[in-house]
Amino acid sequence: MKYQIIPVTPFQQNCSLIWCEKTKRAAVVDPGGNIDRIQNEVTKLGLVLDKIILTHGHIDHVGGAKALAQATNVPIIGPHIADKFWIDNLPKQSQNFGFPHCDAFEPDQYLQDGDNVQVGEQSLSVLHCPGHTPGHIALFSAQSKLAWVGDILFRSSIGRTDFPQSNHQDLIHSITEKLWPLGVDVEFIPGHGPISTFGEEREHNPFVADQLLL
Repeated sequence: MKYQIIPVTPFQQNCSLIWCEKTKRAAVVDPGGNIDRIQNEVTKLGLVLDKIILTHGHIDHVGGAKALAQATNVPIIGPHIADKFWIDNLPKQSQNFGFPHCDAFEPDQYLQDGDNVQVGEQSLSVLHCPGHTPGHIALFSAQSKLAWVGDILFRSSIGRTDFPQSNHQDLIHSITEKLWPLGVDVEFIPGHGPISTFGEEREHNPFVADQLLL
């Protein structure tokens, strides 16, 4: 699986353009905004966009999804249905966070734990990882040892749990019981900031390092 990180929105959210190198079929993970920038990368790389995948319902991750889907005629996949209330509340989110007005929308498909999403000949496993939001999902490419984790985990930090229906214990459980078993050598792309590996975070992350959770 190949990928290109495209920072979008004033929050510098890590939107990812991911693709199968063999087929050039592609997906966009978390198009929070700046859809012209995203479309330009698709064109520049000679890719065919198949779908949009959402990790969770916060506006900096989904704010551009409807416009991009309409512009490219592709479906919106994810997140888990437990985040429906966040997507339904996008007009209020845009006010609260100072974003341009954003209409609510209905994804073409919600995702469940254990689902698989195809991108060309590449397969992404879906892990339901509540905590930051109740319907947050992560995506894992076993072949490439790559994970897209949205706002669950960051380099040297973890997701906030002060939002409606956030839960700190659920977040810790999602990290330790869903992400860590994928392997210490797995590289992950967070929703914000630099990439890291699960092994690095298990050793040094001040919130979820192994020695803190014994």
